[in-house]
Amino acid sequence: MREFTLHTEYIELVKLLKLLRIAETGGHAKILVDEGRVLVNGNTESRKRAKLRPGDEIETEGDKIIIRGAP
Repeated sequence: MREFTLHTEYIELVKLLKLLRIAETGGHAKILVDEGRVLVNGNTESRKRAKLRPGDEIETEGDKIIIRGAP
């Protein structure tokens, strides 16, 4: 499990996948979402630009990421 500390109000799903290097490119991130391989809070997420906020949990490609807010 990994934690990602958010310093803004939200981050878009595909940007997070690319930033954490789960996806090699933005296009790869979009494919992961399109193929239903990304879960947000236990549900398959189909919105590439879903806004992730503190408390959200993302699961994909064997990784689990928890979004934390900055202190």
